[in-house]
Amino acid sequence: MLVTGTDTGVGKTIATAAIAAGLMAAGATVEVVKIAQTGDDDDAATAARLSGAPARCLASYPDPLAPSAAARRSGLPALKLAEAADAARAATADAVLLEGAGGLLAPLGEGGWHAGDLAVELGCPAVVVARAGLGTLNHTALTLEALARREVAAAVVIGAWPRRPGPAETENLRDLEGERLGRIPAGAGDLDPEAFRMSAKDWLDL
Repeated sequence: MLVTGTDTGVGKTIATAAIAAGLMAAGATVEVVKIAQTGDDDDAATAARLSGAPARCLASYPDPLAPSAAARRSGLPALKLAEAADAARAATADAVLLEGAGGLLAPLGEGGWHAGDLAVELGCPAVVVARAGLGTLNHTALTLEALARREVAAAVVIGAWPRRPGPAETENLRDLEGERLGRIPAGAGDLDPEAFRMSAKDWLDL
C-alpha cells in the first residue's frame, strides 16, 4: 500500500504509523518502507517507534527538498524506480506500507519518477493523507484524479483532525465522507507509543 499525500507536512508519517498499528492489532505482520527522506527528520524511525513495526528508508539526503533535487545537490545517487519496486517486492510481511515524500507527483528519484509511478509498477492501492481545513477539497480531488487516471484505487485519511474543528473542517469531513478511510487527531504523534497503538484502530476503518 502506498501512503502518499496532497502535499508535504500533511501527516503521512503519523498516518503510516497508525495504519501499521491498526493492521498489527488485527493480527497482520507489517513492514514500513520510507521511499526517500530529505532534511533532518527520520520518518522511518518515527513510524517504527509509534507503531512497533519494522521500518527502513531506501534513500536519504541532507537538503530538505524534493528527493530528486536533494540527490542532485548532494551528489548522492538518485533512487531508481526499479530499486524501490524491488525493495517492496522483497518484503515478507503481510502488509508493506510505502510512505512517499511530499505530494503524489513530487519527483522521488532518477528520471523524475514519482509515487504514482511506483503504485502503478506494483499494482498496489493508495492512501491519500489530506489536511482538514480550507483548500483540502481541491488538493484531495486533484490527487485522487491523478490516481484514478493511473487506475490506482485510493482512500483518504485526514492527517490531523483538530480538537476544535471549525466550519471548514466539519464541512470538509462531510464532503470527503465517500472517500474517507479515517481521521487522525492532531497531536497523535506526541502520544506514548503504547497509547498510540491502542488508539490507532479507532481512528481508521481498516
